[in-house]
Amino acid sequence: MILPQITDLVAICAKKGIENAILSPGSRCAPLTLAFARHPQIHSRTISDERSAAFIALGMAQQLEEPVVLVCTSGSAALNYYPAVAEAFFQQIPLLILTADRPAEWIDQYDGQTIFQPDVYGKHVKGSYQLPDNMSNSDQLWHSSRIVNEAINLAKKFPAGPVHINIPLREPFYPEKGEELVFQDRSRVFNLLKSNTQPTDESLIKLKSRLEIVQKIVIIPGQQRPDPQLQRLLDQLSQNQKVVIVTDTISNLQSDQTINLHDHWLGNQDISEILKPDLIISFGKSIISKSLKLFLRKTHASHWHIQTDGNSKDTFQRLTRNIATSPLFFLNWLAQNLAPQNAEFYQKWHFLEKSVSRELYPTLSRGAFGEYSALAYCLNQTPALSKIHVANSMAVRYLNLLGKRSQEIICNRGTSGIDGSNSTAVGCVFTTKEVVTLITGDMAFFYDRNAFWHNYAMPNLRIILLNNHAGGIFRLIDGPSNQPELEEFFETKQNLSAQHLSTEFGFFYSKVVNQEELEASLTDFYSDSIHPKILEIETSSPKNAEILKLVKDKIKQSLEN
Repeated sequence: MILPQITDLVAICAKKGIENAILSPGSRCAPLTLAFARHPQIHSRTISDERSAAFIALGMAQQLEEPVVLVCTSGSAALNYYPAVAEAFFQQIPLLILTADRPAEWIDQYDGQTIFQPDVYGKHVKGSYQLPDNMSNSDQLWHSSRIVNEAINLAKKFPAGPVHINIPLREPFYPEKGEELVFQDRSRVFNLLKSNTQPTDESLIKLKSRLEIVQKIVIIPGQQRPDPQLQRLLDQLSQNQKVVIVTDTISNLQSDQTINLHDHWLGNQDISEILKPDLIISFGKSIISKSLKLFLRKTHASHWHIQTDGNSKDTFQRLTRNIATSPLFFLNWLAQNLAPQNAEFYQKWHFLEKSVSRELYPTLSRGAFGEYSALAYCLNQTPALSKIHVANSMAVRYLNLLGKRSQEIICNRGTSGIDGSNSTAVGCVFTTKEVVTLITGDMAFFYDRNAFWHNYAMPNLRIILLNNHAGGIFRLIDGPSNQPELEEFFETKQNLSAQHLSTEFGFFYSKVVNQEELEASLTDFYSDSIHPKILEIETSSPKNAEILKLVKDKIKQSLEN
């Protein structure tokens, strides 16, 4: 029979609003698998590769903003979750990780599939729990239910994140043939009530006093989901108070009022000197732009970081205040209390934005075919009401260089690894009927090919694969690009094509090597389909580096003139 603490665990998950579980097959975890699979309120999917499974769960939770359950068997299966667990922790995405385990007395006794699973994720989870494996009295069942409640509440509490419950299980693992699982109403839940944190009146008076002596404010939104209320307030602050709003593509807060093309000029020391602010205000998570971080670290500005829990994030080495409130409250207050800022400072930033905007796309369209210009063309064909999941390395950097987007931009910038990009996009596909476009380089794509190894339909998935047969980013970095080992040990040249993968998984596939083929392939790329589609854009890594340098030089020359 399935133990009552297992059916109670699943019942509590359902009562607390968890609706999705990603299960990986195994025998030790069979009681959990069967309980989740049979619960009428939970949608369970099975993914064989635990590393992909965890990133798929992350991609779902990223969009749902609710915990998704992960279930795996004992042993190394749990370790395969680790990359996604770390990403979820730093990206503040809620996951409930349930790892089946051998009873404690059998660990490190040469028994099969055993590792040290308690606290296996270390500092990369918000909390780690061990479910009792003895339910001989009602207090132990109460204890088990309490742990599950606490774990789910912790996963949801700001900042959200992954929580681990290790579950020792003894045989038998399977119910008798025909035996039904009963999910008792006795399962008691206690939920976390969220509250808003606001600064005291005295604190706001001090902040207002400080604002009266600054004239050059830059606001930096970090990675976050789209938020129309925040967008409206940022646009208002830009228009009315002449505050400079500098946005990366992953902020999802770009508009005609924000500075989106800053990577094209912030590396220029002469230009950067006239753009230094008095005050930096930031909220959200990480930013992509290295040039923006380096620029702000060289200023003498004060830095205020806005975060509900008041946690310190001194990204620019200028932090002077943590303001424990929501960005929405603070920006509302700022819009009501800030006097107009230095107009000349504001105009300099926006002059540069407009100058680059006029030069960038004509330069790309007139130049040689490469992944930079090809991606620019693809983005102009991507549906406005859709989601773009972009892999790390050059893919996300190109996207940032190309400026404002109307689509939601999703990227694993918690740890910024190339692993799991495909799988996270698949998780996103499972949550929406909108088109999801995965933009990825060849290294990230082939690294995570098991993302597609499952039996679930993905008609709304489109993949734009930038295949230069190498890790092309290393050709753009001064250190490795100057070494004779560049191609073998850094770029790691490969000759793979996505054609065989497309055949294996039943995807529609097209490959292009020039602009004419690209335009032809895109005519029906976003038309309705019962299968995912892959557009493979084959280019040369050395040529891509030349094109990027040419564009940079052309824009630099135009700004100097």
